[in-house]
Amino acid sequence: MNDTAQKMREISEKLDKDADDLMFIKDSLEKSSQLTHNMVTILTSFENRLRQLEETILPVHKETVTLQKLQENIENTQAALDHVLNYHDAVRDLDAVIRDGPSGGKLEQYISHMGQIQDALEFFSENNPSSPELSKATQLFKTGKELLQNEFRNLFTRHCNPVPAIKILDMLGTDDELPDSASVTSLNQLPEQALEELSEISKWLIGPGKTHDFMDVYYQIRAQTLKKSMEGLKDHLSKKSSGSAAGSYSPLITSGRLHKSKDAPNKRTSTLLRPMARKGAANKLDPERRPSSQGVESQGHVDPAIESYLYCISGLLKLMQCEAQLMSHIIPEEHQRKTFDKIIEKPLEMVSQDGEAIATTAKRAVIKHDYTAILSIFPVLKHLINVKPEFEETLSGTAPGTRGKLPTLIASLETTGAKALDEFYDVVKNDPEKSNLPKDGTVHELTSNTLIFLENLLDYVETTSAMLMAQKDPAFAISNKGNDMENKKKRVANYVAKILGAVGLNLDQKSKSYSDQYLGVIFLLNNLNYILKSLQRSGLLSLVVHSKPDIERDYEEKIRIQKTEYSRSWSRVLQHVIDGSKPVAVNLDPSKMKDKERQQIKDRFKGFNQDFEDLFKTHKGYAVPDPQVREDLRRESKQMILQQYTMFRDRYVVTSFTKNPEKYIKYTPEQVSSQIDHFFDISA
Repeated sequence: MNDTAQKMREISEKLDKDADDLMFIKDSLEKSSQLTHNMVTILTSFENRLRQLEETILPVHKETVTLQKLQENIENTQAALDHVLNYHDAVRDLDAVIRDGPSGGKLEQYISHMGQIQDALEFFSENNPSSPELSKATQLFKTGKELLQNEFRNLFTRHCNPVPAIKILDMLGTDDELPDSASVTSLNQLPEQALEELSEISKWLIGPGKTHDFMDVYYQIRAQTLKKSMEGLKDHLSKKSSGSAAGSYSPLITSGRLHKSKDAPNKRTSTLLRPMARKGAANKLDPERRPSSQGVESQGHVDPAIESYLYCISGLLKLMQCEAQLMSHIIPEEHQRKTFDKIIEKPLEMVSQDGEAIATTAKRAVIKHDYTAILSIFPVLKHLINVKPEFEETLSGTAPGTRGKLPTLIASLETTGAKALDEFYDVVKNDPEKSNLPKDGTVHELTSNTLIFLENLLDYVETTSAMLMAQKDPAFAISNKGNDMENKKKRVANYVAKILGAVGLNLDQKSKSYSDQYLGVIFLLNNLNYILKSLQRSGLLSLVVHSKPDIERDYEEKIRIQKTEYSRSWSRVLQHVIDGSKPVAVNLDPSKMKDKERQQIKDRFKGFNQDFEDLFKTHKGYAVPDPQVREDLRRESKQMILQQYTMFRDRYVVTSFTKNPEKYIKYTPEQVSSQIDHFFDISA
């Protein structure tokens, strides 16, 4: 019962609360309705006021817009009128200024005035073709354009001067010390101000001026300037080379080594193989001007005329690069290559003709069997090959005939060199001169001259390889597999080995021409030793091993064989002191020694003395230039004879086989040794 009463109370309380909430909601709805009614009233009033305002303002607004449009039309008309008047005023006001020209440092202002005249010209042409102002504007524009062209010519002519030869040489001498473009831009052929003005004029002439005439002026002046620069360089080098070589500025990469060994004979020059002696490097083109660059080496041994030509090649390349650099500031890009082609045409032709003249001279020399002339081609061809990439880059975009001049010259020199190398082999192989064999058996001029010639190839391996390739000889057709430089070295090594083989065969034949067999042996020994020492000293050996790895051992073996052959010259002397294991006199007791036995001992001492003296007389006249070989032969001779002679002498010196022992026992072992020390000494 209590629980039921409790629940009824709770329900009654909830009903009371819900009734209160319902009453609150009703009150809220009434307030909301009242607010809504008030808002609608306000909005309706605002809408009515806006409508009244619009009806009042709209006519005023329309009238204002009309007035503004009228004002704008008036202003536009006034501006258009002023614009037209400006064209008329420009033709009239700028007439005197335009006719005065752009001189006096007012180029920028003058070009601006020409722009005004051009605008006037275009306006009258389009709007009033029959206007007299059009004629005036046209004439004034033409006058201004002519004056700008004249200013371009005058300004360009005034500042375009030939580059002094010394400046070109300085530029070549310091090239390695400068950044990539610095050596080109360092020439500064035109002042900065003049270059800017020329650039502005050219831009106007090619643009508004619509003319290319100034390009003809440009190439004519620059072509003449470049030609004079090259002529000045040639004249300078010609004057200096008459008394000295241009060593301190040489553009070559490496110098050739044309060694003249102190062991080489000082004989008459062969008509087929003339001595190829170095020229001293002491002479200098300009002793007072020596650039600090170490990247350019001295080439004192190169013929001055050839070296001058090398300067001209390098000088032309640098000048052409400077021309291209200069032109990029003045001539539009699309016209640069054509203009450049015209500028360099004559100087490039001049250098090309000089190169062909060198090739022609070498060809004539080869016909006369003067193979020293081919040495002049090596530095030229090497230099041309080295600068070829720069030439190709510089001449890129020019006419095919222009680009082909250098490759044509290189091909001509390679062909000439190839023929000379081939004929040089034939001459070495078939050299017929036996009448001028050295009487003392020293080194033959064929050997020394050939080795000197071959040593020069060391500095021109790539050049020589290119020449050999031109021969189409299978011996030089090296596979293209592997390192390209190694292939070139092997090709040249094959040629050097071929020449050395021919020299060896020729020397062997010459050695057989001596009436004295052992003088022929000494001759062959000297020449083989000279070849080996030259190969080792010059560095040729490191090249030849690419073709013949055992060549050094082969020459050493040949030299050993010749030494053995020389030792046989003692056989006549030795036969007197060697018993063949049997003594001459079994009984050495003087009282029991027979006369026959005494005579045999006398004959053997007499024979030894006679043959030894004859051998000394002959062999002291032999020449062995190499001190080491000379001492080796003396030592080996002593080892061969002294022991045998000492035993022989000691055996019979105590016997009384003669009443005059000093007549037969003339030499002590020490005296024999002393005599041998004077072998190969003509002054003994």
